[in-house]
Amino acid sequence: MKLYNISMPDSRQCPDQMDLPFHCDESFLKSHLEKAAGRNVLLTLTENSTSMISVRASGGSALVRLHRIFLSADRDVLDEITEFIKKGKGSTPHIRRFIRDNVKYIAKKPRRVKVRTGGRFHDLRVIYDSLNDAYFNGEVSAPVTWGSKSARRSVRRRILGSYCKDEKVIRINPVLDSGKVPRYYMEYVVYHEMLHAHMDAGTCEGRVHSNEFKRRERMFRHFQKALSWEKDWSGR
Repeated sequence: MKLYNISMPDSRQCPDQMDLPFHCDESFLKSHLEKAAGRNVLLTLTENSTSMISVRASGGSALVRLHRIFLSADRDVLDEITEFIKKGKGSTPHIRRFIRDNVKYIAKKPRRVKVRTGGRFHDLRVIYDSLNDAYFNGEVSAPVTWGSKSARRSVRRRILGSYCKDEKVIRINPVLDSGKVPRYYMEYVVYHEMLHAHMDAGTCEGRVHSNEFKRRERMFRHFQKALSWEKDWSGR
């Protein structure tokens, strides 16, 4: 029977994983919990932020699963864990405070990205592979996919492509999957975002166009032609 289980706060509040200054090792923690609880403890350390603490009775032993951040827990936190090992109940103010204070050390679970490259008029995979060979020596590894559709025209037209540095994903606005959009313009948009990926410049929220970026962008063989078409298309 599971006696206790606690999960991490909203992972959207967490930055990238950082090194945690551990105060003890696994064997020390196991020994401390066994002495404090007065019973055999089978301890497993995990990176599972969904279930930070899990305690389950098995015969005369306690099966305890703890996230690795608890290696740096103070005595108050360990005392609360011990109470759940012994009694299966108790208040958890110190545990919750500890998790809240150390949430920055917990790695975010990457969001699974569904890649969709085929379109009615343009195949992003074909365009991506051709550009990768021609301009990047096959070095760009960020996957490319059509983005999600929006019913609002202003949103549909505002961002034609994006590179998310955090996710390492290139997204192309599906409004471009049209027979009216020429192949060379599609190549330009994909090339622009691949350049972001190659230079690892950009975020989900903003764009970074350095002088070096602009210099390399002009190397695209249809650069001026694509800009002219874009200007005319935007005007229409």
